[in-house]
Amino acid sequence: MNNRLPELHEGHAPITLHQLFRDALEAYDDWIEETEVPMVYYQGMPVPIGVVFDHMRGCTDILPNNMVSAITERLTKPWSSDSPLDEMTFSTAARVMCVLIRKRELRRSGSDIGTFLRRFEKLRSSSVDQ
Repeated sequence: MNNRLPELHEGHAPITLHQLFRDALEAYDDWIEETEVPMVYYQGMPVPIGVVFDHMRGCTDILPNNMVSAITERLTKPWSSDSPLDEMTFSTAARVMCVLIRKRELRRSGSDIGTFLRRFEKLRSSSVDQ
């Protein structure tokens, strides 16, 4: 899939990417377990939320406070930074979200493997009984 998202300029993203990032966070919140990665729309084209987060990994813009809390509530350890204002960049948030998406995808694919193994064991045990 061609990435048609606007490029960062010296580490800064246009406001449209900031808004798309927010939409991707909301889509992550609405993501139902066991379903495919959600999509957001940029200029009418569907974009997987993982692509949005990955695209923003180099963005040095400061994340708005409402998005910071949306990110930090997902963390298993408390958020702290070296910044005197304890600010989070889009880059940091994007990296966190990329990890969370990978973890969720692994859980989903892991359950598929578990189902396969259970079926295989059931078939194997029934063939041994015959």
